[in-house]
Amino acid sequence: MAHVAAPSSRAKISGKKGFPKFKKYSRSVEYKLTGYKLSDDRRKIKFSDGFKAGEFDLWCSQRTLVYYSEQQIRRVRVVRRADGYYCQFLIDVERQENHEPTGQVTGIDLGLKEFYTDAQGNTVDNLRYLRRSEKRLKKAQRRLSKRFRKGKKQSNNYHKQRVKVAKLHLKVSRQREDKAIKYALALVQSNDLVVYEALKVRNLVKNRKFSKSISDASWYQFTEWLNYFAKIYRIVCIAVPPHFPDFSQINLKAQSRDEK
Repeated sequence: MAHVAAPSSRAKISGKKGFPKFKKYSRSVEYKLTGYKLSDDRRKIKFSDGFKAGEFDLWCSQRTLVYYSEQQIRRVRVVRRADGYYCQFLIDVERQENHEPTGQVTGIDLGLKEFYTDAQGNTVDNLRYLRRSEKRLKKAQRRLSKRFRKGKKQSNNYHKQRVKVAKLHLKVSRQREDKAIKYALALVQSNDLVVYEALKVRNLVKNRKFSKSISDASWYQFTEWLNYFAKIYRIVCIAVPPHFPDFSQINLKAQSRDEK
């Protein structure tokens, strides 16, 4: 994903210029094979469709795009976020990473107090990002509510505050994703086989008492990244039902059989 900067060639296009215009409930515009053109150094993108948005600077690492040909780019999506516009590139490439066998096998038990406990008894902290940001979010949302004028056009101050609230939510979302990526990658790199609980998060969040904590834990996001990294590092990752016996008991039974 690349961040889209302000248009770099406003004066060259007649009529209205700027970022692509989104419908009220749409936050993305998608291009498949036409409607855009990348510069040779992959630092700029020019849109040539009906929007006539012009040319934009791309802020991303060189590794992201420079090593891929335009034929490998299957789709480009312009996404609007609270802090700006982003270009998502769907690239046709098979990613494979080298994994040195560790001889380690583990199972993880997901929880709320600790993010997970593995078969060896090690625990990983549950970083409750939403809980940490709740005070700031409530304060920002109260200010937004006070600036709302029913039945009237909203002021510039209202829209500025709305963006501030959206940015706070976006920050929490990114923190959750970053946590999920780092925990999943560390688990895959240090084991040859990982077993985890196949929790039905959609059903669990129906519990009003724990719904916020479960959402904040981002279990589903973590297991999605766990399966993704297991595929590219070519290790075995198995999801088992929640009623499966406790991993620590399995480990103890295995040890007792070895001793006999």
